[in-house]
Amino acid sequence: MTDPYRLVPTAPPLDDYLRLRTDSGLSPRNAGQGAGAITGSWSFCHVVDAVGRPVAMGRTIGDGGWYFHIADIATDPAHQRRGLGRQVVTWLLDDIRSRAPEGAYVTLIGDPPGQRLYRSLGLDDVAPSLGMALVL
Repeated sequence: MTDPYRLVPTAPPLDDYLRLRTDSGLSPRNAGQGAGAITGSWSFCHVVDAVGRPVAMGRTIGDGGWYFHIADIATDPAHQRRGLGRQVVTWLLDDIRSRAPEGAYVTLIGDPPGQRLYRSLGLDDVAPSLGMALVL
């Protein structure tokens, strides 16, 4: 991580988690949803700027056995195009490699803006599978 940024291997504060999701274009969430995401994650990291304000984040949801899903990759628009997303995803993948059993399966939903980054880090399309979702 280069100055003025520092990677922190924990979740950002709840208000910053909610702000980063919204500001980066991810769907807004409420405080209850955000608190559940923070406490229910297998791992989390965020990046702070020179004054300690969280400006990027990401997390891993996982069962600790074989399945891990990378989620909430978000960078404040004022800090994009500086490699912060790459640092976050790299840290999350390294964390999975170091703590998960051999044969771990890692997934993520790669929105178009991040697909090039994710492919460059070794993730690949799962075609002919197709991502599916249900919002309750």
